[in-house]
Amino acid sequence: MGERWFTSLVRGYPTLKVFRHGSWVRDYTGPHQAEGIISYMLAQSLPAVSKVTAENHQEFQEQAGDSTKVVVIAYLTSPTEAPADAFIAVAESHRGRNHVFGLTTDSDAIHAAGVTPPAIVAYRSFDDPMTEYPLPVSGATAAELEEWISDLSTPLINELSAENYATYANSPKPLAYLFLNPSDERKDAHIESMRPIAQKYKSELNFAWMDAVPVGFGDHTGALDFEHAECREFVTSASAEGWLQQLLEGGLPEPKSAPIPETQEELVFTLVARQFDEVVFDDAKDVFLELYTTQCEECERMKPAWDALAEEYAPLKDTVTIAKMDMQANDLPPSAPFAVTGFPTIVFKPAGTRTFIDYDEDRTLEEFIVFVEMYTGNGVGVPEEEPVVSGGGDVARVLLGAGI
Repeated sequence: MGERWFTSLVRGYPTLKVFRHGSWVRDYTGPHQAEGIISYMLAQSLPAVSKVTAENHQEFQEQAGDSTKVVVIAYLTSPTEAPADAFIAVAESHRGRNHVFGLTTDSDAIHAAGVTPPAIVAYRSFDDPMTEYPLPVSGATAAELEEWISDLSTPLINELSAENYATYANSPKPLAYLFLNPSDERKDAHIESMRPIAQKYKSELNFAWMDAVPVGFGDHTGALDFEHAECREFVTSASAEGWLQQLLEGGLPEPKSAPIPETQEELVFTLVARQFDEVVFDDAKDVFLELYTTQCEECERMKPAWDALAEEYAPLKDTVTIAKMDMQANDLPPSAPFAVTGFPTIVFKPAGTRTFIDYDEDRTLEEFIVFVEMYTGNGVGVPEEEPVVSGGGDVARVLLGAGI
């Protein structure tokens, strides 16, 4: 397969990809509404870095008036002054991500900003409206600028919505949810009471509030197994901080788990969070795991192939486990070294390892088998039935589940 195949794999539905001049650029992570997609793609067609002058400086800054947008301007004495190259590289990587990048060498624009070049300033309509890069900017690398801009792009406490969910899901930081009733007259006061805690822990956690009423995006609360009745008692800032400190120190109770099944009714092993380490980290077994939800249509479509795979490897159940875990009833344990960003998420753990390999191929029985054979830690192949001796004495081997 060519390189383009590997860089443009489909991991869930819907999946949108951005290509430029025939080459894959990145996965689309913007809004899934028509207006948001159009805005995103228009940004792809514009220069990554715009020229800012004294005449358009204020207008350029005011693009941050959109509450979701961050405007970043580099104030330099020349277009080649450090860190111009790093700044442009970051701007290229942030195309269409609610960021606008500008560069100016205009002395009047620099004077209007009140900075001394070289300087990089981020303008926002939320939290601190103007933030200058705090470290010596001339030596800033693209990675350092990327981290700084990404941190500034997430409000201290924002409403979680379908439009910004991917931002939080793709962040390496855990997300602390604050469940609220939007019609509650105390809503804003509740949010403000959490702001000092969000500020204190912002380097380690993201914070968002969510509509706890099961309407619209509030349906997402169902995936968290959240009961609306719990909203009657509001958590205090003191109790929240204590809970978050426990989280960061690893002292919280076990993750949510469905009860351990008394019996396994299907060939596909029904895994629950409470058994995750015991089953998945069994060094003697290859483990092929599907993480799904009952609302996932693609999960339902692939079920026959997944069931057939379990049937194929049933004779080798002591060395291969084909499993599934319902993510509405279970949390992913902290021991799992991977994230779930869509459904289904399928991973393979070879026997004798702690390595998880993402499955990105077609969700068919044939491709599942090829994947197992490629990555097995036990050297297993597709099991075969006992030889069937024909009347003429020839021996034929029949694959389990295969037609003759």
